Amino acid sequence: MMTRTLPWTPPPAVDVEALPVGRWWDAVRAPSNIGERALKTLGDETGAVIQDMYGTLYWLIAVGSATSWHLRGVRVLTELADERTYLGVPPASWTTGPKSHWRVPLGPNRYLTHPWRLREALAEADRAEYGPMPEGRQLCYHCQLPTSEPIPVDVEARGNGVGKTIYACPTHAPLYPTGKRPRTLTSAAAAEHEGRR
Repeated sequence: MMTRTLPWTPPPAVDVEALPVGRWWDAVRAPSNIGERALKTLGDETGAVIQDMYGTLYWLIAVGSATSWHLRGVRVLTELADERTYLGVPPASWTTGPKSHWRVPLGPNRYLTHPWRLREALAEADRAEYGPMPEGRQLCYHCQLPTSEPIPVDVEARGNGVGKTIYACPTHAPLYPTGKRPRTLTSAAAAEHEGRR
């Protein structure tokens, strides 16, 4: 593989620097549970990946290469017409945590991730973590507002033996009263309930 220089300069080894997305690259943000699965799926096909202090992962992709992705909790960060968006970029030498660091180190031969490979890996991780996307919008148990990114957080038992799935929006899923992270509904009972068998 040919070595090439980066079209931008990472921050010096002093601190994280807020750099504008949409100038040299866009970024895709994924929560840790989805991001970790996607990272394993991509393997050597991943470009550089930033991990922040909360475990959230950020992939760098070509500007304008991902505009209409619809995955639960995943966000494409790009320049908007009326506002700037910034991403905290750590120095290239920061390759271990717990602060923001390069989970997959940045380099001339490891820079951008192919957007459609990344989308496929994130979609696979979304299905594995949360099951199939339900039809239509669902009410969030916490805010009682409809969400087009419903995350299953529990199954409420009913007298007839069929449970009702309780959903939350990505913001409120971590707040589910059990104090646990949103549990995955991949058990046999949940799979049968969701029609995945």
